Amino acid sequence: MTAAEPVRIAMWSGPRNISSAMMRSFGARPDTAVTDEPFYAAFLAQSGADHPLRAEVLAAQPNDWRDVVSQLLSPVPGDKQVWYQKQMTHHMLGAFGREWLGSMSNAFLIRDPQAVLASYRHIRAAETVTLADIGIVQQRELFERESDRLGRAPPVIEGADVLADPPGMLALLCAALAIPYTDSMLRWSAGRRDTDGVWAPAWYASVERSTGFAAPEPAAAGAGAAGPAAASATALPANLMRLAALARPHYEALAAHKLRASVV
Repeated sequence: MTAAEPVRIAMWSGPRNISSAMMRSFGARPDTAVTDEPFYAAFLAQSGADHPLRAEVLAAQPNDWRDVVSQLLSPVPGDKQVWYQKQMTHHMLGAFGREWLGSMSNAFLIRDPQAVLASYRHIRAAETVTLADIGIVQQRELFERESDRLGRAPPVIEGADVLADPPGMLALLCAALAIPYTDSMLRWSAGRRDTDGVWAPAWYASVERSTGFAAPEPAAAGAGAAGPAAASATALPANLMRLAALARPHYEALAAHKLRASVV
């Protein structure tokens, strides 16, 4: 009897969501290897974007998207049965190939764009933010590509829903990905991981302090101790409100397919 093929999960999220907390959650599983934003250096090299620790990121990862794909299709680290890849939608530039996605179990982590922008404005000057920066258009494009390939919608999960009911929503996600759920996904030790990207000192202070999912902040659905800092989704500058309006149809297209707990 041959061993089952490993499950390679590409979890596609935009910035300022609970993507790092989700990586911690899957990393707490004994059967799972995790990879942190593998296309980051390729994105920086191709786009020329000036991000914190840019030189360190470029030195730490392949700068060509093809080399990244080769790594993601290589044997699973540690011979684990599950490989969870934290993927950022805004890193997937148009020139990067998509054919390899058919080898992955693709899932989509979403957050209301107004809440995303309310949090994002604290790390970037509001007047410099673009729609591409929050990755929602790219996320919908990847979602629709995968839907066409499968003939059905791939799993979609909302960060705020996970924070409100971690065991319930993670169990639904695991079922959709055809892997067993385990309570080990609910707690993890504080601190940095060897699997964290070299950019962790600039971005991961919150998740490094966390030991599990926290309840969402009432004023900012989707924020929590293991996610972005709480930020009001109201009173955004006019240009960010315009971006939120442009992003909303893409968000709603994905949200229509999100996993929901059964109502008894």
